[in-house]
Amino acid sequence: MGLRSTLFLKVAVWIIGITVFAMCLFWFPSLARDAAKFNPEFAYLRYPVLIGLYMTTIPFYFALYQAFTLLNNIEKGNAFSKLAVTSLGHIKNCALIIIVLYVIGMFLLAVQNALHPGLAIIGGVIIFAATVISLFAAVLQELLRSALDLKTENELTI
Repeated sequence: MGLRSTLFLKVAVWIIGITVFAMCLFWFPSLARDAAKFNPEFAYLRYPVLIGLYMTTIPFYFALYQAFTLLNNIEKGNAFSKLAVTSLGHIKNCALIIIVLYVIGMFLLAVQNALHPGLAIIGGVIIFAATVISLFAAVLQELLRSALDLKTENELTI
């Protein structure tokens, strides 16, 4: 992969990280405040939902860091390394954690009769995206692990 491609992906990772940070800082609190104002019967869920959203940013940002680390390894010519396999494993696990947190959150909201259809759709999209990312990272991790084993075997043969 060329320097331009990895640079583009690094910039994309930064833009995604900054966008999510801005959403957490400005949009989510405003959205929660408006939801509590227009639906006073669910106002008590304002802070628990915000805390749940903020909890999902921990594995999200760790996955972004691992993606950035993976891109650095690719730039340095270490695409077929144990570090790359480890980074993909961390990305996969972070996506799984996000899936679990959203499933639990949506279940708790459904039990409270507070799961608005719009929230259910957004949560479903996030769960689907995290599932795709997790599966893709798992497939890449296995492919990379196999390539690394072949590389090691070839080095030992020669």
